[in-house]
Amino acid sequence: MYKVAVLADSETATGFRLAGVEVVQATPETAQAALEKLVTQGGYGLVAVDSSLLSDPAKSVERAMRGRDLPILLPIPSLADAFSTENVDAKAYMGKLVRDTIGFDIKL
Repeated sequence: MYKVAVLADSETATGFRLAGVEVVQATPETAQAALEKLVTQGGYGLVAVDSSLLSDPAKSVERAMRGRDLPILLPIPSLADAFSTENVDAKAYMGKLVRDTIGFDIKL
C-alpha cells in the first residue's frame, strides 16, 4: 500500500499533522532536496506540496521522476497566500479555492 505525504512549511505542517497526515517540513531553500528524497525513496503514492515552497513540483524534480509513475505530485495552495498583503479578504480567498475545486460555494 502506498503512503501519502505533505511537504510543507512549519506553520502549515502543524495542521496536517493534527489531521494525521505524514508531513515533511521544509523551507523554500530545502524543499527541492526534500521532494527529491520523497520521490526516490519510494513508497509514496501521493505527495502534496505547499505552493509557497515549490510552485511547480513536477518541474523541480523532473529528472528524479524519469521512469516513475508514482508518486503523484499535487501542488496545494499555500496558507501564506490567503493572508498575503495582496489578498485583503482571506475568507473570500478560501471561498474562491473551494468554489474552483468543487464547483460551488459552501456556506456555514
